[in-house]
Amino acid sequence: MRRTIVAGNWKMNMDRASGPELIDAIIDRLGGEVPSCEVIICPPYILLDVASQRLGAGPIRLGAQDVHHETEGAFTGAISVPMLRSVGCTHVIVGHSERRTIFGEIDDVVARKTRAAIEGGLTPIVCVGETLDERDAGAVESVVGRQIDVALAGLETRSEGLPIVVAYEPVWAIGTGRTATPEQAQEVHAFIRARVLAMHGTSAAEHLRILYGGSVNAANAADLFSRPDIDGGLIGGASLKAEGFAAIVEAAG
Repeated sequence: MRRTIVAGNWKMNMDRASGPELIDAIIDRLGGEVPSCEVIICPPYILLDVASQRLGAGPIRLGAQDVHHETEGAFTGAISVPMLRSVGCTHVIVGHSERRTIFGEIDDVVARKTRAAIEGGLTPIVCVGETLDERDAGAVESVVGRQIDVALAGLETRSEGLPIVVAYEPVWAIGTGRTATPEQAQEVHAFIRARVLAMHGTSAAEHLRILYGGSVNAANAADLFSRPDIDGGLIGGASLKAEGFAAIVEAAG
């Protein structure tokens, strides 16, 4: 049985005053109990240290929104896996559509970050997804399939499966208020699982947790998470309000 994940991607929001307040509010809203699902928050870099202190040894895990593939060197503005580990991160988002479309990250860059995270002891949340034009052109499987093939090529399957999480985020549904129907999301999630089955075998496919991202909220979370191949959500805007985020966590239970 795959344990559901609810991960909050704060993107470029919150500061040293509002960030800790949100973390405290989420902890309070969840009642200090261990959620039935795995909960991760991914604040901006400047809040990772204070977030780690606030979360302590509690059940909520800490993730970063991006990482560089090198461990050190002359890469101005970049953050490495060892740096993230040093402030308590366990996860890192790689290949988010905003990194791909706004910052020009190509599949190979995403793959290098994925491998660096794994080798350095972080769990990468590898994002894949198509644009509206690609969906309208009937290219969903070719686009998502290519992204999966490059990111997961050569990864070693462990006893518990591949050391990654995948997030399917249709670009046209991120921050737009539009959401893929549960049926549309399930269809692509099933395709991803089948693709992993062909690449890495039954164990890897059965253990892989695939999250849905794209305007998930308290109203639609339960329906989305009830689908057989949807193992939780990568939450954007709804993760910035403690009550809404907690409601999504509760829906995942």
